[in-house]
Amino acid sequence: MADRSIDSLALPLEVRAKLAELDLELSEGDITQKGYEKKKSKLLGAYLPQPPGVESSLPQERRTPVTPSSSSRYHRRRSSGSRDERYRSDVHTEAVQAALAKHKERKMAVPMPSKRRSLVVQTSMDAYTPPDTSSGSEDEGSGQGDSQGTPSSSQGSLNMEHWISRAIHGSTTSSTNSSSSTQSGGSGAANALADVMTQTHIENHSAPPDITTYTTEHSIQVERPQGTTPRTVPKYGNAELMETGDGVPVSSRVSAKIQQLVNTLKRPKRPPLREFFVDDFEELLEVQQPDPNQPRPEGAQMLAIRGEQLGVVTNWPPSLEAALQRWGTISPKAPCLTTMDTNGKPLYILTYGKLWTRSMKVAYNILHKLGTKQEPMVRPGDRVALVFPNNDPAAFMVAFYGCLLAEVVPVPIEVPLTRKDAGSQQIGFLLGSCGVTVALTSDACHKGLPKSPTGEILQFKGWPRLLWFVTESKHLSKPPRDWFPHIKDANNDTAYIEYKTCKDGSVLGVTVTRIALLTHCQALTQACAYTEAETIVNVLDFKKDVGLWHGILTSVMNMMHVISIPYSLMKVNPLSWIQKVYAYKAKVACVKSRDMHWALVAHRDQRDINLTSLRMLIVADGANPWSISSCDAFLNVFQSKGLRPEVICPCASSPEALTVAIRRPTDDTNQPPGRGVLSMHGLSYGVIRVDSEEKLSVLTVQDVGLVMPGGVMCVVRPEGIPLLCRTDEIGELCVCSIAAGTSYYGLSGMTKNTFEMFPMMSSGAPISEYPFVRTGLLGFVGPGGMVFVVGKMDGLMVVSGRRHNADDIVATALAVEPMKFVYRGRIAVFSINVLHDERIVIIAEQRPDSTEEDSFQWMSRVLQAIDGIHQVGVYCLALVPANTLPKTPLGGIHLSETKQCFLEGSLHPCNVLMCPHTCVTNLPKPRQKQPEIGPASVMVGNLVSGKRIAQASGRDLGQIEDNDQGRKFMFLAEVLQWRAQTTPDHVLFTLLNSRGTIANSLTCLQLHKRAEKIAVMLMERGHLQDGDHVALVYPPGIDLIAAFYGCLYAGCVPITVRPPHPQNIATTLPTVKMIVEVSRSACIMTSQFVVKLLRSREAGAAVDVRTWPPVLDTDDLPKRRPAQIYKPSNPDTLAYLDFSVSTTGMLAGVKKNYCWEVEDSYTGAPGIYTQALPSISINQFTHNMSHAATSALCRSIKLQCELYPSREVAICLDPYCGLGFVLWCLCSVYSGHQSILIPPSELEINPSLWLLAVSQYKVRDTFCSYSVMELCTKGLGSQTESLKTRGLDLSRVRTCVVVAEERPRIALTQSFSKLFKDLNLNPRAVSTSFGCRVNLAICLQGTSGPDPTTVYVDMRALRHDRVRLVERGSPHSLPLMESGKILPGVRIIIANPETKGPLGDSHLGEIWVHSAHNASGYFTIYGDESLQSDHFNSRLSFGDTQTVWARTGYLGFLRRTDLTDANGERHDALYVVGALDEAMELRGMRYHPIDIETSVIRAHKSITECAVFTWTNLLVVVVELDGSEQEALDLVPLVTNVVLEEHYLIVGVVVVVDVGVIPINSRGEKQRMHLRDGFLADQLDPIYVAYNM
Repeated sequence: MADRSIDSLALPLEVRAKLAELDLELSEGDITQKGYEKKKSKLLGAYLPQPPGVESSLPQERRTPVTPSSSSRYHRRRSSGSRDERYRSDVHTEAVQAALAKHKERKMAVPMPSKRRSLVVQTSMDAYTPPDTSSGSEDEGSGQGDSQGTPSSSQGSLNMEHWISRAIHGSTTSSTNSSSSTQSGGSGAANALADVMTQTHIENHSAPPDITTYTTEHSIQVERPQGTTPRTVPKYGNAELMETGDGVPVSSRVSAKIQQLVNTLKRPKRPPLREFFVDDFEELLEVQQPDPNQPRPEGAQMLAIRGEQLGVVTNWPPSLEAALQRWGTISPKAPCLTTMDTNGKPLYILTYGKLWTRSMKVAYNILHKLGTKQEPMVRPGDRVALVFPNNDPAAFMVAFYGCLLAEVVPVPIEVPLTRKDAGSQQIGFLLGSCGVTVALTSDACHKGLPKSPTGEILQFKGWPRLLWFVTESKHLSKPPRDWFPHIKDANNDTAYIEYKTCKDGSVLGVTVTRIALLTHCQALTQACAYTEAETIVNVLDFKKDVGLWHGILTSVMNMMHVISIPYSLMKVNPLSWIQKVYAYKAKVACVKSRDMHWALVAHRDQRDINLTSLRMLIVADGANPWSISSCDAFLNVFQSKGLRPEVICPCASSPEALTVAIRRPTDDTNQPPGRGVLSMHGLSYGVIRVDSEEKLSVLTVQDVGLVMPGGVMCVVRPEGIPLLCRTDEIGELCVCSIAAGTSYYGLSGMTKNTFEMFPMMSSGAPISEYPFVRTGLLGFVGPGGMVFVVGKMDGLMVVSGRRHNADDIVATALAVEPMKFVYRGRIAVFSINVLHDERIVIIAEQRPDSTEEDSFQWMSRVLQAIDGIHQVGVYCLALVPANTLPKTPLGGIHLSETKQCFLEGSLHPCNVLMCPHTCVTNLPKPRQKQPEIGPASVMVGNLVSGKRIAQASGRDLGQIEDNDQGRKFMFLAEVLQWRAQTTPDHVLFTLLNSRGTIANSLTCLQLHKRAEKIAVMLMERGHLQDGDHVALVYPPGIDLIAAFYGCLYAGCVPITVRPPHPQNIATTLPTVKMIVEVSRSACIMTSQFVVKLLRSREAGAAVDVRTWPPVLDTDDLPKRRPAQIYKPSNPDTLAYLDFSVSTTGMLAGVKKNYCWEVEDSYTGAPGIYTQALPSISINQFTHNMSHAATSALCRSIKLQCELYPSREVAICLDPYCGLGFVLWCLCSVYSGHQSILIPPSELEINPSLWLLAVSQYKVRDTFCSYSVMELCTKGLGSQTESLKTRGLDLSRVRTCVVVAEERPRIALTQSFSKLFKDLNLNPRAVSTSFGCRVNLAICLQGTSGPDPTTVYVDMRALRHDRVRLVERGSPHSLPLMESGKILPGVRIIIANPETKGPLGDSHLGEIWVHSAHNASGYFTIYGDESLQSDHFNSRLSFGDTQTVWARTGYLGFLRRTDLTDANGERHDALYVVGALDEAMELRGMRYHPIDIETSVIRAHKSITECAVFTWTNLLVVVVELDGSEQEALDLVPLVTNVVLEEHYLIVGVVVVVDVGVIPINSRGEKQRMHLRDGFLADQLDPIYVAYNM
């Protein structure tokens, strides 16, 4: 902006020269863009036209708006003269606000997730209506001179909060509707977008821009046409203009959100990277390249820093037990420990005399009263657990010293409150590995432990069996007079074991020897200048760490008096510790920064406190760089109460190295503490850069004092060989001292790495012969030997090669409107590994009073702040209800358990924001398709590219000799007449009801007579001519069959239509109406029951009943026979119409020349209607089946399955279209076998009906659908034993064929086979068939021939349209099962769908089919001839160009196996991969929905079903949740993770719905396009919709 308004020629020569130099620096990468902008604006500042009212003395961009509160704080500080303003620790909050302000121009429009009302807990939202102003046009293109948008002086006094909130909130609109409440956050942009959408119609929905790649060249830019004035738009813009791919208008609430997401994602985030590495295949994942401009350490190699000499004081005791003995006998009345109750009153005072006598008593009882004299349970050196609650330090102290006196090793642990405590199992593992068999505890604690009904203490999960021993004096025997503990000088025996929880949740035991214990107490005494009888207030956990070292150990060595404040009292009264300091005139207090913060919150209630007695306030977590803000704020408030600045003494400690460093209490008030303002950017590369200008991303650190007396410290590189760091490099602090831990108990390998580390100089020589201990702290040693800590190794996250510390991220998140939405101590940050890199996850507990909209705004601001300050993307940000995160015993967050819950999906967040688009930058390169090789170079004889052409055929019909009498007749009607004459009483059809009894049956003669009567009825009552279309609306049964043949006898063309569902007329009747209209039916034939349905009031409400054609009721038939039965003149005339809805939602009517089939898609489980989607888009086609094709199909099936009149076949399929219709109605008449008909809907009532029928009738061949198989697998899984006792036996089944139009579902067929193996089902009997619109039966297993084979292919190769066979179980392997044997008379070839050239063996391509029973075309109203010829009359582009093929629309491949088929040749197996229409082109690769869905279903136990589709090139994943709605948000990260990991795709939208919402057709296939249309039309009533950023 700046240079645009200045004429460069008007600038002085030297300024132009400097500008040219800057440009050169930028082009060569010597300066960052940010630095360039800054320097440039500085140079040009003087020459910019000044806005009125701004004095030119101050450079414009250096001004920061200051809130009144912060300015007054600033003045107060300056007057106290403490230090420079830049070193204020609350700079961070301002930095965050400034970073957020920077986002003002960027306007990240984050679409808010949609939630069902039941998930939105706050009822206040209903009443909450925010202002409906659009920020879309606000200061866009208005002439703001400076990119920072700095306010002029007239606005300088503006409240900072207002300034930020203007920048971030923009405006908010809230849209709610009856089914789900959507609070759209940041929807100013959505309104702006909707505004654009009303004026600009985006053309070509079929090929939307691919915004998932990281280039900008393909992204469409929606420009507002010139000269139009912005006008107000209804929320979410214009519904008419948003359409689905099929041109169906959608309610645009969902669409506007998706469009908003698309527009946000179109902004280029980070530059694309050029280099790639191969991920064990051609799919290339990007490798993060080092930034050429990254800062590198430049200092000299550091030297080891030595602490002061540990002065040997003459009266220091030789061991801690000796000290106890001394004070217990010399000063028995001296107070040792005062405990407090929850009211803050002193509960109990333990004197040194009592401590000595009781500890002796405990020691005697441990050694002599457990077990027998010959076999004592505990011997010196054994480990025992100490289990004491946090409010009983006295009992703990007695037990601890009792153990020391008995020379057994205490292992202090937390009290297990329940069997499922966070981390409790890992503690049990530690106890087991330490060989602990005895646990010491107090009376009260023992009573509180969970017990069984018999009164025994429960066995905790993962814990060893323990003897619980109560240490209260009244339960113990008095030691004999002559018994004394053996008090030795401190040696190298283990004194105690302190537990430590690692980053992954495992618990380790750090062993501390007696000499280390004593030396540590001496070093602390010297560093803290402890003297006898001083009073110390301890708020910390006395069982471990700083609380144990100061409050239990060093205090006894110096005969100090400890006032112990329990955590329970702190919760009730956060000021209690300050009151006790005042009351007891304590000299020292041990606290954490949390305790200081709590005191600040509550300090207004107290007037009469004084802290002048304090000479040392030890801040135990001073190693956390963010403790500085608590220290500063505490000093600020309590300085007036007598607190001196030099009293605050942060210390750094770790379980391994004990106290690492501590700031000494100085009397010199003039020497300020050490501070450093470090650049976050530098720190992320492990380099120290003192930041002077950029206030935004800095870390202010305070020193934690000097190295401990008697110790040596150095800093080594955190990864790899422990090389010494340079002076300006961040590394891990390491300590060499006697006063440190010696090992991890029982883990020699880890011990060597941590406790026996030898730092190296750059020359490779070790710096010392003594080993150092790694502290796990990251930091550096500053001037004067002061130690600075910038983070912990456990909190380190390495994202794209840069280091970030969890504590820093927490601080930034909390600085965004601090404490308004989340609790300060209740925020967890960790990283998870997804797609070869660490991803940052933030989980926070949300305050119960914050609204949905507020939380979402806060989340998006946190993302912006972290991006602005740390330059790193957050992968997932989740808010959970208050008090739901797993806690540590002292109330903090149990990080590893939280991470575990997140990865398991058991956190139950109330808000989730995923940002995979912005932070996953290492996706594979989008595939560029290569131009195909020309035909001349590839085809030689029967070889393509050196491989056999992929073609195969079933047996040749002409060469098969069989006594097929049906062949004499050209038409099915003639076959029926012939059978009625020759075998009148032979039963063709038997219909079973849900009880398994025969509901109805038909012999050849009965069927013939019934068909004759129906033919009369059609001619006389219906007045129909031959060729008229008749809709048969019947439930599955015998009536449907009779009506079908009645139509053939009358010369009419039947269309089978599923009747409307009585319980769901409103949604199922419109489909019936549509099929009747599309097929141009002249009348409807049906039963009396359906007639009543069609004329019911509900039906009248759903459709216009007056427009129905005449309805004929076949329950009332005429008695006469027809004068003659119609015989078609030509075998190619239409026999029936087959309406089928393909899985892509296309309604296709196929002409079976003498037949047609149509299928609707509103069934879920067999025969049960799931929620139908009214506004279904339908391309109206129907398959034409001629009489010749029908007969050829029946003959082909007869030969393949060896069907004869003596056979019985059980059919459990819907009889409305495809092969289901053919098997139900046609095959029995042609082949003469008996069909046992089982309507799938009856299985809802009796799931075992089908299998019992198969067993009872001793059936050899049976056909079913996937939904029937699934119903049996789920419904009968636990009943196999009872079915066996009922005599169910499946040993006679030869073939059990699943009729389908999709890739075989191996998991389902295998689980079915395994489940019913106990009922003697031969696993080889189960197989699948394959048919499609253009040919209803291409493959069918049949009786002879080899068993179906299974191969494993590489899923990543499939994406590139290649087949690569791999071993079972190899990574990315996908099992594919053969789809049955190719039917007689069928030829198959695999062709390239684009070039139409033939492909080689094992190459993926489209399956083309040539056979006598191909459908002859689509029945179409609009006469779409191009589609017709392309699908039914295709020819190869080279090779055999004469044969006419039909294109199935399915991808697959042929593979020649080593098996031999019936005629002795090698068998060719056909493997179906998936439908071309359904395959999704993403990032240049072809994905099959089923593969992604399979991964997603595995992601969480509550996901029962899943469907995926794309919309504007965003991947949308819909999952059905079978569980509580609280789990809905858990699924979002899991779904996103699994799709990224396994498919390298970023999920755009995750939709969580109820079970049964995903529409399924009668064959059990998902109707993904209907689902897509329903989602976009906002008809799904989702539980939750997440829009991933």
